Amino acid sequence: MAHTLHSFDNGPALAEALADKVAATLSESVTNRGSATLAVSGGSTPKAFFEALSKKPLDWSKVSVTLVDERFVPADNPRSNHLLVATHLLKNAASEAEFIPLYQPEADIEAAATVATDAVSEMGTPLDVVILGMGADGHTASFFPGGDNLEDALDLELPPRVMTMEAAGAGEPRLTLSFSSIADAGLLVVHIEGPEKKSVLEKALSGDDEAEMPIRAVLGRAETPVEIYWAP
Repeated sequence: MAHTLHSFDNGPALAEALADKVAATLSESVTNRGSATLAVSGGSTPKAFFEALSKKPLDWSKVSVTLVDERFVPADNPRSNHLLVATHLLKNAASEAEFIPLYQPEADIEAAATVATDAVSEMGTPLDVVILGMGADGHTASFFPGGDNLEDALDLELPPRVMTMEAAGAGEPRLTLSFSSIADAGLLVVHIEGPEKKSVLEKALSGDDEAEMPIRAVLGRAETPVEIYWAP
C-alpha cells in the first residue's frame, strides 16, 4: 500500500502544516496551468485546517473548490458540508475562490447527482488536491460499508462522476465523488485525528476487505500515493 504517514504533536500543528502543503500545491498549479482545483471533506476534523488554509496567500480567484461528498440537504442546513466550508474556508483570502456545490435543488437526489456531475466535470481532471477524512467504521467520502452503490463507487473502470449513496451509517442520503474522480489527484490526503482514528487506520492497513472498510480502496488502489496526516 503506497502511503506516507505524517504525524504531528497536536491538531493545530497538523492544520498549519497541511494548509501550507495544500496552498503550495494549489499555487504551483496556478503558476503552471493558470488554475487549480481542490476537493475537501466535511466533519469536525477539518475545521482548523480550513481556517488556516483560508488565510494562505495565493491567487484564490483561480481556484475552484468542491466537496468530496455531501448530504442531500440545502446549504443552510446545519448538517450541510457546504455550510461548513462556507463558514470555515471560503473567507479571508479564500473568499475569492469559486465554489461548486454537490447539492443541487432538484426534485430528487438522482437528478441532483446528474447536475453535480456536469458541474464538477467542468473543473477538469485530475483534481489537483483531494482531502479525505475517515470514519470510525472505515468509510471515506461517502463510501460506507453496506452502501447501496458501494461496488460501483469503488470501480475505477467507471467514469469520474457524482454518485448517490445510501447506507445505515450515513444518516441522510449522500452525494459523493466516485473513487475514479479522486484516485489520480495530484495530492491525495487522508486527514485524521485522535487515537481512535489511528487504531481504525491500523486495522484498515492490516486487511484487504474493501466492503468491510472502504478506506482500504483508497489506501490500496489509488493511483496517487496517499499522504496521511495524523495528530493525537
